[in-house]
Amino acid sequence: MPNIISRLFSKEIARQVNLTTGLRETDNNFYPGSNMSALYRDRFDYDRQTILAECLRAWRVNPIARRIVKLISMFIIGEGLTLASDHKATHAFLQSWWKHPLNQLDRKSVSFCDEATRSGNLFFLCTADPANGMLYVRGVPADQVAEIVTAENDVDQELAFQPVELDRVPWPAYDRTNVQPSFMLHYAFNQPVGVPWGEPDLAPMLPWIGRYSSWLEDRARLNRFRFAWLIIWKKKWESEAAKLARQRELAANPPPPGSWLLLDETETVEMPSPNLESGEAEKDGLALKKMIALGAGIPPHYLAEPESSTRTTAEAAGTPTFRGLEQMQKYFLGIFEDLAEIAVKYRKSFDSRVNPASQVIVSGPDITERDNSLLSLAVSRIYPPLAEIFDRGGIDEAELLRLVYRMAGEAAPPYAVPQMQRRPLKPVSQAQPASVKGRDARPTGEDDPAAREPPQS
Repeated sequence: MPNIISRLFSKEIARQVNLTTGLRETDNNFYPGSNMSALYRDRFDYDRQTILAECLRAWRVNPIARRIVKLISMFIIGEGLTLASDHKATHAFLQSWWKHPLNQLDRKSVSFCDEATRSGNLFFLCTADPANGMLYVRGVPADQVAEIVTAENDVDQELAFQPVELDRVPWPAYDRTNVQPSFMLHYAFNQPVGVPWGEPDLAPMLPWIGRYSSWLEDRARLNRFRFAWLIIWKKKWESEAAKLARQRELAANPPPPGSWLLLDETETVEMPSPNLESGEAEKDGLALKKMIALGAGIPPHYLAEPESSTRTTAEAAGTPTFRGLEQMQKYFLGIFEDLAEIAVKYRKSFDSRVNPASQVIVSGPDITERDNSLLSLAVSRIYPPLAEIFDRGGIDEAELLRLVYRMAGEAAPPYAVPQMQRRPLKPVSQAQPASVKGRDARPTGEDDPAAREPPQS
């Protein structure tokens, strides 16, 4: 929730950036009244900054938080993202833009995915080169943005982004109707309705990660003292001085292992050990780790906590995890598609060969682990009947490829469909005459006497 000072200067910031041109929506179209970001749904500024700082600190010092962030990036990014277009010149430009030395988006995609998990927001500061129209993209940490200035009647229309430094000029938001030399794009994850900010996936797990770390630290400390031996010598001493003298003597000359220790009937030696009740501790640690895994949306065996050794249980536990990761991957790939389309739009003024209307596709790895042998078997079984239908004109090339790619567990390319030729249909074979001699002419049905005779041993 913005503070009082930011509310007073919100209208002034919107006037400075002058980005309200072309916004025809009124209060009749959107939520009536003041900006919805001022409602209780939004966090206070200090609360949001604290959450972002704690998520970053947990990622730096806690192995569980680091592992959760890396797991999400491994599934969504995998071996890397690929960028393609159905237009030849546009495809060539996108490849140079994707791997440009000042962009290197193929390498930075992992860092952007980690930032989305830690902060729930991605801010991209884009600058267009006035010489050749190349668009340069830089990621801005979410904790460096103090406020998102939106339209008074619509929280989804972002106008500017106020930096944390008070003396800095606000970053203008991207305006699709104008050409801007520099602008900022914002993408929110886990965004509540009516709130411009997203929520980090790591935030709900912070208290439980802290509790698990404290519990594990206490267990390690107790187990350390568990093996620290302590000798208690019980005796009726004549005086306090005699007891201290004997203690100093034993400390200076402790009995070596295997030596004889002679005691009289008034002396007793004990070596107590702490009782840790470790049977309940295992259940407590598993309960804490389950809570962390539940918040991350992953099964416990992803966090080195196998609950079952059966493959069926592991596969069933992975299904909801894959669904959530597929949703996040789809949104994440759409961000890069949006950036690529904007890059082509700015390049059009300097290179007429590119086509802003061309389709841009960003592809990522498969979330689920497929069995290649089963997929190949499915393709080998489905392709012959599909090819027969294609030869008879029942389906076209695009539909044939789509079905084959689907059986292979892959996504068919939406462009560059090859021109496939249909095979000539085989003529219908004529029935053989009944007067054919030989064993092939013998009937094999119930009228065949040989078929009714039992086999001879």
